[in-house]
Amino acid sequence: MNEFHVLPLSLEGKHALVCGASQGIGLAAAQQLAGLGASVTLLARNAERLKEALKLLPGSGHQFATADFQEPEQVQSAAQAILSQGPIDILVNNTGGPAGGPISEAHPDAFLATFQQHLTNNHILTQAVFPGMKKAGWGRVVNVISTSVKAPLAGLGVSNTVRGAVANWAKTWATEVAPFGITVNNVLPGATHTARLTSLAQAKAQATGQQPEEILDAMAAKVPAGRVGQPEEIAHAIAFLCSPAAGYISGINLPVDGGRTPCL
Repeated sequence: MNEFHVLPLSLEGKHALVCGASQGIGLAAAQQLAGLGASVTLLARNAERLKEALKLLPGSGHQFATADFQEPEQVQSAAQAILSQGPIDILVNNTGGPAGGPISEAHPDAFLATFQQHLTNNHILTQAVFPGMKKAGWGRVVNVISTSVKAPLAGLGVSNTVRGAVANWAKTWATEVAPFGITVNNVLPGATHTARLTSLAQAKAQATGQQPEEILDAMAAKVPAGRVGQPEEIAHAIAFLCSPAAGYISGINLPVDGGRTPCL
């Protein structure tokens, strides 16, 4: 008879770096990882928000660093400063999305800026933590992207384009680093109660003359689950992929969207 093994979820002794962690999905992910025992470094641009976010994490030994993700050199400097205090075992790449709008109206500069904000910064951070993960023979990288990786979303031309690039970048990393005990996965949130969702609803309301509440209700009506998600529901998926239990899962795109994505 096969020996029974309890699902290994503990992250005791692990150090996680979570981006965009002052609010929304990033903060929720940091809370979940801390709850599993990891020490967490929060990374975002607003120091005051980060100080408040630290108070919401269970456990101890947490810290924060600041960087503006529109300035990759700041991200590079922050990564070097964080790693000077010790290696990172878990990296959660998470950055706010660009402004909405049809691709036919997108300025070429918007693609370049978004590519830099998302893919370039993800690459800087992943390259920075890779040597330590390789030496340890263990590591987790989770990228928070969007369900647009599987099915482009109307009115998000720039985001659809760059998110797809990030997904393929991650798959390439996953293949290269798998022999070293490192996994790289993507979590694809659907409509989730975050500041970005509120901003998109307000922009669409202004364009259509509707109320933001009507826009949000319409979004929820398109989800088989009948509602939009909560940040902690996305964070649960992130935390699992960061756990020892997910060691044989790599290179995947995991939608967390209440069943809305129309393809497998």
